[in-house]
Amino acid sequence: MYDELRGDIVAGTFETGAQLIELALAEKYGTSRTPVREALRQLEQDGLVERGDRGMRVRTRSPEEILEIYEVRISLEATAAAAAAQRHSDFDLIRIHRAQTAMDNTSTDDPPAMAAANRAVHEAIWVASHNGTIVDLLTRLNNHLTRYPATTLKLPGRWSEALAEHHALIDAIDQRDPARAQDIARNHMTKARDLRLQIYRDEPAD
Repeated sequence: MYDELRGDIVAGTFETGAQLIELALAEKYGTSRTPVREALRQLEQDGLVERGDRGMRVRTRSPEEILEIYEVRISLEATAAAAAAQRHSDFDLIRIHRAQTAMDNTSTDDPPAMAAANRAVHEAIWVASHNGTIVDLLTRLNNHLTRYPATTLKLPGRWSEALAEHHALIDAIDQRDPARAQDIARNHMTKARDLRLQIYRDEPAD
């Protein structure tokens, strides 16, 4: 139930701000109200739904929220990169390099695959930080961003630029250079924030 409803929210089946009525959802998904209620509770924790005047609704989107998310994410990604440079194991490096090779070989004709490959590289770096709190917080922030489904990687020139930034970041981690890794990660995510705002600005009004 949770996976189905989450997938539909992320895919845009439910518009931003749409009311999520337990009875209607139970009928739609062929279940009782109890799993619907539990799914909504989890989705509220994920940041995909929120409580409104008339019950639960799909969380609204705004440029202010994008700035809030990235303000935290930029700092955490930079911290994770620095920690990965200091603490990574040989296995961590293998995992990071494998994820980056997969990203290098991803078709630019498949935006969802591009986004997934990019996310896999970042997640491998998070794990290499050996800081569970950072991994948990970044995972939660990533859940918030799923409500902004358009990927910045499809903007002209961004894919090749992101690949180059990743390779530079991974080199800094390889070389155990936390200061350089931190700076590269911070600049990388700052560009992502600016491009995300550009996408939001260019979206047609509802």
